[in-house]
Amino acid sequence: MARTPAVLVTGGSGGIGRAICLEFARAGWTVGIHFHERQEAAERTAASVKESGGEGLLFQADIRNAHAVEAMAESFAARCGRFDVLVCNAGQAASHLVLRLSPDVWTATIETNLTGTFYCLRAAGKLMLAQRAGSVVVIGSFAAVQGQPGQAAYAASKAGLLGLVKTAAREWGASNVRVNAVLPGWHQTELVGDAVPVTLHSTHVLGRLAELQSVARSIYYLALLEDVSGQVWNLDSRIL
Repeated sequence: MARTPAVLVTGGSGGIGRAICLEFARAGWTVGIHFHERQEAAERTAASVKESGGEGLLFQADIRNAHAVEAMAESFAARCGRFDVLVCNAGQAASHLVLRLSPDVWTATIETNLTGTFYCLRAAGKLMLAQRAGSVVVIGSFAAVQGQPGQAAYAASKAGLLGLVKTAAREWGASNVRVNAVLPGWHQTELVGDAVPVTLHSTHVLGRLAELQSVARSIYYLALLEDVSGQVWNLDSRIL
């Protein structure tokens, strides 16, 4: 009997993370749902994953802790028998002008969005390199390439991810491990809150925001593309 493919989605308790989990579930995957503190929300995601035709497994970890991330990755691979796809979605937002940005907020944002993703990438990469196959999709941001007033820490953390993705792609390509990034666009999620600009639609050539399910579907297909690595995909209609 064929083995069920398995994906681990960090920050899978809500918003974009939940949509990604459900997209893989509809294709019959085993879905590892990572959370840090929002266990009830993660359990709701797991229930929705089951309803959508997949199997949901919960994994708790603070991605700022390298040892916790290593343990999560190893537990996921042991339970699933393999590590097919990692989607690095966990992150936090901060909205402060540069001159009002405290060192504590700066550090917390960088540690979660950039360093935490590095820990996840490294932990999964070890396992994928050993099996000589795997796919990583990192959730970036348009702010990484164009900046945004009040988003200094967030934009800097997301810009760092692009360099991390391209470097890992070069290092791991010979072992058939693919690493890509996506820019998912604005979505009315808890992380975004009230930060969506009023005039945002005018910057989109289609005059509308991308649908969350469409973004999740794009991430799913990108994860499966066997000949694509080191790329940054913009998933809405803004022109870079």
